[in-house]
Order: sequence, then C-alpha cells, then structure tokens
Amino acid sequence: MAHSSFHVPAAIWLALAMSAAPAAAQTANLSGGKVKVGVLTDIAGPTALANGKGSVIAAEMAAEDFGAGLNVEVISADHSGKPDTGSQIAARWFDVEGVDAIADMQGSPIGFAVQNLAVQKSKIMLLSGSTSSDFNGKACSPLTVQWTVDTYNLAKGAAKAVIEAGGTRWYFLTVDQAYGHALSRDTSEQVKLNGGQVVGNSVFPPNTSDFASFLLTASNAGANVIAIAASSGDTVTALKQADEFGLSAKAKVVPLQSVLTDMRAVGLKIAHDAYEVSPFYWDRTPETRAWAERFYAKAKIMPTSFHAGVYSSVAHYLKAVKAVGTDEAPTVMKQMEKERVHDFFAADGYIRADRKMIHDMYLLQVKKPGENKGDWDLYNVVQTLPGESVNRPLSESACSLVKK
Repeated sequence: MAHSSFHVPAAIWLALAMSAAPAAAQTANLSGGKVKVGVLTDIAGPTALANGKGSVIAAEMAAEDFGAGLNVEVISADHSGKPDTGSQIAARWFDVEGVDAIADMQGSPIGFAVQNLAVQKSKIMLLSGSTSSDFNGKACSPLTVQWTVDTYNLAKGAAKAVIEAGGTRWYFLTVDQAYGHALSRDTSEQVKLNGGQVVGNSVFPPNTSDFASFLLTASNAGANVIAIAASSGDTVTALKQADEFGLSAKAKVVPLQSVLTDMRAVGLKIAHDAYEVSPFYWDRTPETRAWAERFYAKAKIMPTSFHAGVYSSVAHYLKAVKAVGTDEAPTVMKQMEKERVHDFFAADGYIRADRKMIHDMYLLQVKKPGENKGDWDLYNVVQTLPGESVNRPLSESACSLVKK
C-alpha cells in the first residue's frame, strides 16, 4: 500500500487564517483535520497500464493542484482483481484508516462489492474504472458517482459508427464479468436500434490466452463485426489473434472497451482503422496536451481516459470539501452536484440524479501506420458526441434516485 501526503506550508496556513477566518473555522469540521482519498485499483494485473499506478499518480496530481487549504492524503492498494480483497481493503480503509472517498475502483465486480459497504459507512465512491451502466441504473447509490464512462456510452457511440461503416452482423466475445455482460447487453440493444443484427455471443473467462475457438465460431456465424466486450488484457490478446487468423480482412474487429495503452500494445499495423468511443484523448486540445505532458513526466506513459477521470473526479471532490468545510459525505455530495465540472476532461460536466457525470464523449479512429507522429499519436478524433446524446435518458432509468 502506498501513501503520499500533501501538507500546506505554515506560512500559507497563516495567510489563509488571516484572510479567511470563517473558512479556516469550517475546516475544523474535517474528521482528524485530514481529507483522505484511497485509490483502489489494479496495480500489477492485466489492466495495470490502463489504470494502476497511473490512477494513483492522477489522484496525487489532483491533491497537489486542489489541496491548498486542506491536509490531503492519498493512499492506494491493489485489489488483485478479487472482489473479496477489494472489500477487505475498503473495510480497513473506512474503519481503521479514516478514508473519506475511494477513487478509480477499477473493475465493476470490485465496485459492486465495495458499494454496499460505502453506503453503510457513509463514504463517497468516485468510479473511473468501474464501467457497468448498472451503476447509474438498478444499482445506483446516492454516494457513488460514475465519472468517466459506462457501457451505455461505449455501446451507443460504437454501434452507430460501425453500422454506418457497413458492419451490420455482430458477434460478441464477452468476458464473464459484470461489465462484460453489461457491455454486450447495451451494445446489442444499440445494434438492433440502428438496424443491425446480433448473430451470436461467446462468453469466455477473464485472462483467456486462446481465443481460437471463439473467433472460429464468430467467423462461421457469418459475422462482419466481431465485438470484444472485455478490458485491456483480453482485448489485446483477442485483437492479435484475430489478426493472426486473418479475420481482420473478413470482419471489422471492434474493441468495445479499449484505451490508449491497449492500442499501443497491439500496434497500428493490427489496430488501424478500429473505432473507439472515449471521454478523453490526450492530444485533443491544448488543455488535454498540457495536462498529459505533466502526467507523462511523472508516469512515463501518456494518460488513458481512466487516469484523466480519476484526476477530474478527485479534483471535483476536493473542491467540494473546501467549499463546504467538511468531509461529511452527504453534504459533500450535494456540493458536488451543485457545481459544474470545468476542466480539461469535461468542459461543462454535471452530476445527474442517477449519479452519472454527464460530459461529452468522442468517437476516435486508430490511425494507419505512418500517419502517426510518435509512439503515443494513435488516434484521429472523428466526432464529438454530446453528453446527453450518449447517456441513457433519465426517462428510461432504473435508478431509484430518479423521480419519474
């Protein structure tokens, strides 16, 4: 477990006390005088590059940038991809170590395992790496915000783009985990709404090394789209094997939940022209580039959308704590809902009643070999997808927090 603390120098504290005595008095309401954020993620497993230490670094950067006037500590732990391990860590953080909020929560099974505990302990969850749309649907919680992306976002953008490009017969390769099933379910709905057809679905266990039988079944089903509903490790393996078997020439192989580090691992020779729906790309604007360069200096990789989401969510959380002068979760959440999100990640984001942070998404397409200007220059931004257009309408929400 890693610890990193950010303490404001005494001279700054004195200046703050003299210029804003009421605010200083308010911060006394913080339990123990400290705000503590835990980053629960995959440090050494198959999604370590997509989340992992980069998520910890992103949270630390947010604390550096927005911790002035607060005593902020960021701690981290590896859940090893095990929901019971994640729950045990979270219980210790809440009961013994005084953690106020948990960020990233890579993996929907981990998020679901910890969420009930967070409700019982009145703690905030800032989801970046838990992507099942059920977090803003039937499993929504008043103190959980799904910040970065969900399976509905990914499904809606990808289905429309691929069908418009001629991919009408879809076969799914689905990892046997909560987000994998949610991703296939949500994408199947969008495929049918856009006039496409689902011709089959193969479910495989996490960390599968041989996709031959699944890919052969997809090909025999007459699919012209093979959609991979999985995260980094399995996505990379499936993409490489589909190319080895020559399926890339027969069908569009679509990684539904891929990120920058996945495409870099696969390489442009294999991944070129693939579509990706993402809330963030480091080279999209001057603001994204500036933040990404800062991140790269610390992490030695360019940030994924999960890293950017961790930063944005922790920054917004800390701004809310400062504004209300307490770490009492319901009070902080009300402030987080009240204030819009304006940063490099979201130009005008906001937390909706179903606890989904609404922001624009982007349709990306992987560049062809030779089009890129460097190792991390992997995408063209094809289209901006306005936030409300790629999120499930509240009128269709199964979230109990939504008033119908």
